[in-house]
Amino acid sequence: MSKKAVVGKKAPAKNSLPLDQIIQGNCIEVLNSLPEKSVDVIFADPPYNMQLKDTLRRPDNSKVNGVDDAWDKFSSFNAYDHFTFEWLTAAKRVLKDTGTIWVIGSYHNIFRVGNALQNLDYWILNDIIWRKSNPMPNFRGTRFTNAHETLIWAAKSADKGGYTFNYDAMKSMNEDVQMRSDWVLPICSGKERLKSGDKKAHATQKPESLLYRVLMSSTKPGDMILDPFFGTGTTGAVAKMLGRHYIGIDRESDYIKLAEDRIKKVKPLSEEALGFTQSKRSQPRVPFGSLIERGMIKPGVTLVDPNRRYAAKVRSDGTLITDKTSGSIHQIGAHVQGAPACNGWTFWHVEKRGGLVPIDTFRQKVRAEMAN
Repeated sequence: MSKKAVVGKKAPAKNSLPLDQIIQGNCIEVLNSLPEKSVDVIFADPPYNMQLKDTLRRPDNSKVNGVDDAWDKFSSFNAYDHFTFEWLTAAKRVLKDTGTIWVIGSYHNIFRVGNALQNLDYWILNDIIWRKSNPMPNFRGTRFTNAHETLIWAAKSADKGGYTFNYDAMKSMNEDVQMRSDWVLPICSGKERLKSGDKKAHATQKPESLLYRVLMSSTKPGDMILDPFFGTGTTGAVAKMLGRHYIGIDRESDYIKLAEDRIKKVKPLSEEALGFTQSKRSQPRVPFGSLIERGMIKPGVTLVDPNRRYAAKVRSDGTLITDKTSGSIHQIGAHVQGAPACNGWTFWHVEKRGGLVPIDTFRQKVRAEMAN
């Protein structure tokens, strides 16, 4: 690339937020120039510090294009630890109190990163194992095939709640089964792998499927995603497609040019397509008493379970009574079953036109009204 070529953007003015831009520069310096508490989620794929000493070759003597770039080389583990501590400190400053950070790494660095996260009082939520469905084999046959990488997902601190986790969307993506912390996804290959001539453009380009799951699980449309090691722009490409904003930071002009060209070609999803299953916890709270007030359920009506084994009457204040015991829809549902707890919304039903209707149906109608 010509030295006169201009790529990326200069570091932003203090306290400005560069929406959907790639900033060329040192990630620590750029992070420190951004407004405090301005970013919803950080996804970081920092240098692995692989400490490679010898050229790796396949059985046919062809060279393996591993990570041997200058940006992955550090003079010592202490130097790497200092770098990690510095960028994580800068990242914490720009992260909103309700924000979270994802860091991915291999066995070469992820334990050192985890140590730094905890020393900086981040609160680890999960460690995710990305199990590669098509890993590179161990050509020398001297150890197990490295078939996974680890992602650490952390909140800003133990007392900082309110972060986004789209539990129900993840469950929907997993055939209505709770999403686990071991993800089987392929490595970046084929048409998705960017090339520079006949070589990989970037040694550690991540697959879009991985970023899709990360962003779908922990962000909402319109959120700001920051990637301090932007590389060839996978985070930005997926963020744009999913209707999220992004900020990328990278030192290398070649990577920035590839990322900019790549992201320009991405078409955002339509507003309709961006819809996803909302977490019930994020929906407006609707007291059972409000159904009484609206006349959806009348005082004196008898509620029953789906099999008509248990019954309770509705009182004017929204409590239920049965066998001289009164309480909320949840308390009485648990009482009649002799159970420690009960979700009264799904347990209790009301007779309507010869059939049973769960009282949760009326709650959803109220929520729909509140959303309009």
